[in-house]
Amino acid sequence: MPDRLAVGVDVGGTKIAAGVVDEDGRVLARARRRTPTTDPAAVLEAIASLVQEFAESYHVRAVGVGAAGYVDVTGSTVVFSPHLAWRNEPLRDALVRRTRLPVLVDNDANAAGWAEWRFGAAQNEPDVVLVNLGTGIGGAMVLDGRLYRGSSGMAGEFGHQRVVEDGVPCECGNRGCWEQYASGRVLERRARAAVVEQAPIARDLVATAGAAELVDGVTVGRLAATGHPQAVAWVADVGRWLGIGLANLAAALDPGVFVIGGGVSTNGEVLLEPTRRAFAAHLTGRGYRSEARIVAAHLGQDAGLVGAADLARLRARRRRPASPGYSARGPAVARSGRRPRRRPRR
Repeated sequence: MPDRLAVGVDVGGTKIAAGVVDEDGRVLARARRRTPTTDPAAVLEAIASLVQEFAESYHVRAVGVGAAGYVDVTGSTVVFSPHLAWRNEPLRDALVRRTRLPVLVDNDANAAGWAEWRFGAAQNEPDVVLVNLGTGIGGAMVLDGRLYRGSSGMAGEFGHQRVVEDGVPCECGNRGCWEQYASGRVLERRARAAVVEQAPIARDLVATAGAAELVDGVTVGRLAATGHPQAVAWVADVGRWLGIGLANLAAALDPGVFVIGGGVSTNGEVLLEPTRRAFAAHLTGRGYRSEARIVAAHLGQDAGLVGAADLARLRARRRRPASPGYSARGPAVARSGRRPRRRPRR
């Protein structure tokens, strides 16, 4: 029904993706903007303009925003974003004033994890961990059918666990964070250094990208897909670090499945095969316990906006105020905690 539509907005370090989403997780319309990373007011304006653009053609019930950063437990303020200029940004209330709609704000990885549990790779799994590989690493946990957000709303920032003492500097202010070894930024950093240093792979990178200034992490993935040995080795090394980190998470959380999402996950088995090897080699109690499955996300780049829209719609349907009192355990699909029925695969 038209009153069950919601707008989902996924705000990342390089782009803002938005869409109108129905209650089955289908995206009916899409739009995109570049993220103005140094200007919080410009980010707010970009989000509001996307919502208003959709509202002209669709009867929108609510707005959900998946933000790349730490969101407080009330779902109202982006406390800190390593890749954006948000510092204690009251994003929800500002958007409510601009759009005149109920707004829910959550971490972007939480939104993606919820979408994969509701509509994607992890349907009917009771305990799921999503690891989202993009510019950095985000994470989400759906435990016993509920999105877990922690006591202050900041659970799931897996990318900032330190894996190398005094390692590569991270935007968060620490050194040696996991995302500095297992993310899209790693591939971009290596590719651009190779071009500057005129390494043997540089010519192939430039030819794949079309110009030296266009070389990035996606270029490495495209080259790896052709079987280029150096590009494959770079992606595999990211996979190795990913597997090590997943083994650490399994020791703490013991999920049944890890869902790997984000742009880097499009490298498929070139990434996931070395990930599974490293995971098995580093898993505590290996040989005496069941091993979590490691699977690619199904919803691709839509996961964040689909999840944000669904969370916002569920909150609006329960007729709660626009300023939600989010519990640390997060929303459930129903009071009973029952999970949704699996939808037929298309």
